[in-house]
Amino acid sequence: MPRWNVLFICSRNLWRSPTAERIYCDDARLSVRSRGLSPKAARRLSNNDLDWAHIIFVMEHEHLDRLRSQYRNYLSRRRVHVLDIPDEYPYMDSRLVELLQDRVEYFLTQIQEDHTMPAE
Repeated sequence: MPRWNVLFICSRNLWRSPTAERIYCDDARLSVRSRGLSPKAARRLSNNDLDWAHIIFVMEHEHLDRLRSQYRNYLSRRRVHVLDIPDEYPYMDSRLVELLQDRVEYFLTQIQEDHTMPAE
């Protein structure tokens, strides 16, 4: 079964997106990365990350707006979903983990129901 390449994006790649990457790093359905949009991000988003990704999860609508303005050419065939998770939880906080799992699983279920699997 092919795996989806999933990219998690937040601002500085310190709390939310690294938590999502950690949660899903051993998931057999997914290959995962996390990145940040800020110039001060621990791991900053690159064009190569966007080329790699089948699915992109951003934490806030602001992140989607920034992606669209800075990387429009790389988003044409990518699914981008906003998780609506504010920047108020530390790394691996139990509430953050719960929010990420609930929201990511919701979108993954929708994608599976659409039968849009990545090419092998």
